[in-house]
Amino acid sequence: MNLSINQSNIFSALSRQFGAFGTSKSAQDKMERQQKAQNQIDFLENQKANLKNMECDSLEEIARKLEMFHSYEDQIAEVKKAYNNEQMGHVLDEAMEQGEKIAEATEKTEPKTPEERKKEMAEEALGLDESKGALTESLEEMEEAVSEAMEEVEEEILEQSAKELQEGNLMPVEEMDAGKLPYMPFDMRV
Repeated sequence: MNLSINQSNIFSALSRQFGAFGTSKSAQDKMERQQKAQNQIDFLENQKANLKNMECDSLEEIARKLEMFHSYEDQIAEVKKAYNNEQMGHVLDEAMEQGEKIAEATEKTEPKTPEERKKEMAEEALGLDESKGALTESLEEMEEAVSEAMEEVEEEILEQSAKELQEGNLMPVEEMDAGKLPYMPFDMRV
């Protein structure tokens, strides 16, 4: 099993130089683990290749060379095994995170119990959540109705004052004194 990642090596170098290109943290970690494992394997493969250049004159030297060859093979197998174990752990962690996200999404879509619906209705009626409060909407409607009623009352008062002024029941504005203004009751209903 060879971890050929020559293209990944280039991408890894570029991502370190120019940023992550939008890759996720887990993808970067995976690439770093691959790079580390590949570097160790390349080193051991080079050591193994150097054994070919080593000349042996006696049986002991040949046995030592063969022992080194097997040692390098074992070390390469251990590096690959360690990489695979790290990958399995990483995949397991990602699967658990994905499962937690799915569980949270499922909880949000579950039907609500009668108690939860009552609580939600109470919160809505009290206006605890300002974006969806029925009480808040009612208050806004009342404010609009009051302001409209006030405008209508002001218009009626102005019209009535103009009529009374024409009939001679009121003094002209120039002759009025602020302390001597007559009281005019009005009834406001909302």
